Amino acid sequence: MLSAAVMCLAMNMYHEARSEGIQGMMAVAEVTMNRVESDKFPDNVCEVVEQGYHKGKHRCQFSWYCDGKSDKMRDEHWRLTAEELAVDYLTGFESNFTQGATFYHASYVSPYWAKHFEKTTQIGTHIFYKE
Repeated sequence: MLSAAVMCLAMNMYHEARSEGIQGMMAVAEVTMNRVESDKFPDNVCEVVEQGYHKGKHRCQFSWYCDGKSDKMRDEHWRLTAEELAVDYLTGFESNFTQGATFYHASYVSPYWAKHFEKTTQIGTHIFYKE
């Protein structure tokens, strides 16, 4: 049985970036873990992933978490990949595809906050930022 932290991180990678492949999923894991390490966000993975839920539909930090759709990970390959990567990140694996990013958005949207942060990179359709 996987821990809550592993499941939260795996689900975040799966729902946010399975269409972006392994590097995209790893980038989402980096952002999640960078937030855990930051004083500006909750200090555990599940609280980071679930942040904003109490504000209502479409108000979460990670859109999949409160979009009203099923959170079931239906694609077995990407579910297993996400779970394996989550275990790696939570047991000390580090990568730096995002160069310290704590925020990202899809390239087809223009959130108001993006102009206030430093763009670090783009991976697939996700653009990454740090403060």
